[in-house]
Amino acid sequence: MEQRHLGRTGLRVSRVGLGTLTWGRDTDEHDAAEQLKAFWDAGGTLVDTADVYGGGEAEYLLGRLMERLVPRQDLVLSTKAGSVPDPDRRTDGSRGHLLAALDASLARLGTDHVDLWQLHAFDPHTPLEESLQALDIAVRSGRARYAGVANFCGWQLAKAGTWQLGGDRTRLAGAQLEYSLLQRGVEREVLPAALDLGIGLLPSSPLGRGVLTGKYRSGTPSDSRGASETMAPFVEPYLDDAASRIVDAVTTAADGLATSPLHVALAWVRDRPGVTAPIVGARTARQLTAALSVETLSLPDEICRALDDVSAPVHRYPDHDWSTL
Repeated sequence: MEQRHLGRTGLRVSRVGLGTLTWGRDTDEHDAAEQLKAFWDAGGTLVDTADVYGGGEAEYLLGRLMERLVPRQDLVLSTKAGSVPDPDRRTDGSRGHLLAALDASLARLGTDHVDLWQLHAFDPHTPLEESLQALDIAVRSGRARYAGVANFCGWQLAKAGTWQLGGDRTRLAGAQLEYSLLQRGVEREVLPAALDLGIGLLPSSPLGRGVLTGKYRSGTPSDSRGASETMAPFVEPYLDDAASRIVDAVTTAADGLATSPLHVALAWVRDRPGVTAPIVGARTARQLTAALSVETLSLPDEICRALDDVSAPVHRYPDHDWSTL
């Protein structure tokens, strides 16, 4: 698998990453082991997790698998901290919480460092510079090699990225946000900020939460995430008429290229400007292997333009040049 630099750094990662959102909850140890082995065999290196995935079970499971299945040095481990299971406070970006969460993540993962550590979300109740200081401490102490953020909007990413360029601070290497043909909101301000600051984008849910595979065109399959009690609310927003038109266009493109809708949707986001590596979460190793076989596919320009047109979000003032309005 081709390797790419994460942003304006020396860190190289596979151009498709493996997500572990459901590990330890909907994905058991056997299925997780098969996925990790298939990913490694395909040349994948970037494995993404978080301290809240499965209540910590995803990290624990990944750590156990690294002990006996895949060498730690062959993987680029990415984890996140800052999300908390508290309905009254969804995020905690305090320095104390973040550093304690990192230590707990390292213990579950069974390693002395992660390659990329990210703030999981912006905390409006904590000064941003305090949260960012935790990233600096993590890198200086050797507990993290690189730092990033996730789920920051445009002004938040611009402020954080600019702040980190000053003084003796750790520049942001990556930003993880949802990005797909069904969710192009990052193109408004996040992606321009990332490109300007040299921050690599790591798209989550690049297959539109599974909808872009076409599996929901005739209803919700009984073995799909959309049929899962925990994941159905996650999928449901992308089952409307607007999404259906985009899925039809992806399917038409796939038929014309003699490939699958999954491959078309994944190749589109993988090769967008500013994107380093989309993070793919699969239910089974077979699904993951199918996604990883996208490696040899590059979409023709005319297909990309057609997909751009059918999925184009409405961006008006001030996102467009005011003189053209």
